[in-house]
Amino acid sequence: MYIVITFLIAVVALFLVFWGARVLLSGSWVMGFLRGSVGLVSFGLALWIVLVAADVYSYRNLGNEHSVGVVSFKKIAEQQFEVKFSDADGISQKFELYGDQWQLDARMLKWQGPLIRWGIEPAYRLDRLSGRYLTLQDERVRERSVHQIDGTNYGVDIWQFVRGFDKNLPFVDAVYGSATFLPMEDGAVYEVRISHSGLLARPLNQQATTALDGWQ
Repeated sequence: MYIVITFLIAVVALFLVFWGARVLLSGSWVMGFLRGSVGLVSFGLALWIVLVAADVYSYRNLGNEHSVGVVSFKKIAEQQFEVKFSDADGISQKFELYGDQWQLDARMLKWQGPLIRWGIEPAYRLDRLSGRYLTLQDERVRERSVHQIDGTNYGVDIWQFVRGFDKNLPFVDAVYGSATFLPMEDGAVYEVRISHSGLLARPLNQQATTALDGWQ
């Protein structure tokens, strides 16, 4: 059902292209400037809607709780780690994180009103991986690290657009889903899962379990 949203947006864009072309090509040019302006605005709006559709399509449907990837750590130096993130499709990325703890964030679009009644589930896109120091002094003076996991490639960011409204739109809300900060440890491996309430990280090996036990 989630792909229906992208399809509907694309239909609106095609309608605007058709209508804009009709305005530009129909009748005489007695009101040429006005017709030309309206037509060009229609084409511009249609292009923007197409880019919105492409950005929305980059989000994934969120049904039941499921795994979004695995995070593993290799210590390079004190409070410095090489992090490998492998997503649910098996695509891996490597980053360097500084600090004592890590966190993964996701952007979530939660549909409201009739979209919920149509059975359309919330959508998500992984956003960023960041490190954090335990002490306030380290946070102030030591190097910080935040890495983009996935982002818009189309110049349009519908999530930020929705967040820009002071009040929630009647059909969609844009929220962050973040895993709790967890300790980084040499050799530790965590699985990250997502549900309607956000992200949850679970230890997959003894190093991660030991790090959690010591941290708690």
